[in-house]
Amino acid sequence: MAFGDLLELVGSTGRFQILHVSLLCFPVLLMASHNLLQNFVAAVPAHYCSAHSNVSESHLSPQDKLRITVPLDASGKPDRCQRYTTPQWHLLNGSSDWDEERVEVQGCTDGWSYNLTEMSSTIISDWHLVCDLRSLKQMAQTTYMGGVLAGAVVFGGLSDRFGRRILLLMSHLLMAVSGTCVAFSTSFSMFCLARFFCGMSLSGIGLNTFSLIVEWIPTRVRTVVGTMVGYCYTFGQLILALVAYYIRDWRWLTLAVSLPFYVSFLYAWWLHESSRWLVLTNKSDQAIKNLKSVARFNGRAEEGDKIDLQMVQEAMKKELSSTHQSRSVIDLFRTPTMRKMTLCHSAVWLSTSFAYYGIAMDLQKFGVDIYLIQVIFGAVDIPAKLVMTMCMGYIGRRPSQATALILAGVTVLINLLVPLEKQAIRTALAVVGKGLLAASFNCCYLYAGELFPTIIRQNGMGWVSMMARVGSMIAPIVLLCDDEIPWLPGLIYGGAPIISGLAAIFLPETLGSPLPDTIQDVEDRGSGRRSKTAQKEAINLKDIQTDLLKPGA
Repeated sequence: MAFGDLLELVGSTGRFQILHVSLLCFPVLLMASHNLLQNFVAAVPAHYCSAHSNVSESHLSPQDKLRITVPLDASGKPDRCQRYTTPQWHLLNGSSDWDEERVEVQGCTDGWSYNLTEMSSTIISDWHLVCDLRSLKQMAQTTYMGGVLAGAVVFGGLSDRFGRRILLLMSHLLMAVSGTCVAFSTSFSMFCLARFFCGMSLSGIGLNTFSLIVEWIPTRVRTVVGTMVGYCYTFGQLILALVAYYIRDWRWLTLAVSLPFYVSFLYAWWLHESSRWLVLTNKSDQAIKNLKSVARFNGRAEEGDKIDLQMVQEAMKKELSSTHQSRSVIDLFRTPTMRKMTLCHSAVWLSTSFAYYGIAMDLQKFGVDIYLIQVIFGAVDIPAKLVMTMCMGYIGRRPSQATALILAGVTVLINLLVPLEKQAIRTALAVVGKGLLAASFNCCYLYAGELFPTIIRQNGMGWVSMMARVGSMIAPIVLLCDDEIPWLPGLIYGGAPIISGLAAIFLPETLGSPLPDTIQDVEDRGSGRRSKTAQKEAINLKDIQTDLLKPGA
């Protein structure tokens, strides 16, 4: 008897699993809100140097004040970071007989004036993160992603030691408290610190939510449920656009996406700890208690009463024996095939996350309403993930992964050639590129689970996830090059996926192949080789596609 048989005994897809997964998915809806929150709380409003005191007290219209106070930049628009040393009153008379280059200018010594017609406030207007301080906007997002990386390291190790449930509870509470602190921040430093802890808690929520979901459901429905969880994140992007549209103050918006975590913290006490983890940590009595509770909830109390210590230990015999083997991240690089596979897949994860957040975190550059573009960027993930799911099942993981990345990179590079005034074309290309990168992410998770052998699968998943978070940290920094070399960020965002797409070609195909259990299995399989006699143990998506395409499904 395997542990899956115990799940079948107590009800593997009963009322408990439905409620359990539903409760765990609710916070996932808001994870996208925190990942992409900077698009709205750090939106840069139109701004110009504040007028001189004698101009401010005059009865001139805002347009006239701007005209006599702020010079024009190279593009003929009012300069955002300079003003005339003295007001140029003669411009009110329509005078054109003067040399603007000889007029002295100065920085915004009296601060800035902001056009807050679209938003009542942002961190940019509150703390004047413009001109010489404009790089701090990207630093805020990098700090947040640094928290996500730190959380993956901290919570990933702690959950294996102290359990998934308690770490999930702590993560929910930390997210709620940190989000509240962000909303009431009195300085930019306090804002960044609180956002760092938001990033940490997001990692804790994501890692432990996924573990609790997959460890309480049978193997046959894991991919279906995993796809549903992925779509929860997608719909979360749409929810963010809706909430941000009606809440234009950055503090209230931050509260709106943080307060629900107090609710999830309260109901998370009901969630059951993973019985698999309890057995592996010598807490079999609690594991049996949880299994019997699930059986009663699913209406199988009699079957649950049959479960005893011997039955549980027999079901987990293989897992218990493997716990005595010590494995580390170093095992990912010891042998030639494992080393090549790890390096190539690391490049895939890093560039996918790097380019994804490079596009998704700079909505204002498209010249389109940011609420509309957020909806479009979120909605494109729906067909993109569905198409990728079908491609992975029919043409394989490797060609699907490589094609998505290369096409995404080419799309971004083509966008560099489109004139700035062609906003519709530029936006359409960006949407296609973002959808392809979302599809690449969809493939990454499944592909990684099939590439790494069982004995170091968690180490492998942890490593490539860390690479993805490194990519998301670097992405905002590259945007700083935009002021000096406008085309450079696009070149980097487009080039990285193409290079990693070529690297993906060297990964082995896993469609229809058995999941490797040991490092030797990976070495024997080699790059691109599949056993003709092996049974199909990898996750098969064709049945899922059939279900998804059924009328009324």
